Amino acid sequence: VQLQASGGGLVQAGDSLRLSCEASGRALAAYGLGWLRQAPGKEREFVAAISRSGSIIHYSDSVKGRFTISRDDGKNTLYLQMNSLKSEDTAIYYCATMMSLRDYQSLDNYRSWGQGTLVTVSS
Repeated sequence: VQLQASGGGLVQAGDSLRLSCEASGRALAAYGLGWLRQAPGKEREFVAAISRSGSIIHYSDSVKGRFTISRDDGKNTLYLQMNSLKSEDTAIYYCATMMSLRDYQSLDNYRSWGQGTLVTVSS
């Protein structure tokens, strides 16, 4: 499966953005999925994960209560709704397939990383 993230841009602190991740080559319904990000000068980190059924969702502590991950398998698309954005959310955001829900926080658990989309939040 090939993934392509989109929807990033330059926003001000407190604004909202919705990222999309479109899949090609295979149905997204076959996968658990995740969003990850890499801020300037920092390592990649886990942001959010969703199970194949969509019934189990996990967030990092830094985005919990502000970000919402969702999936629309009919459209073969994964989403990340980001509200109340902060300057520390500035990063390149990636979507990826998740090998195991149990290891959702481990970056080694993710495959098929799509090309990321840049989110810049000005304070």
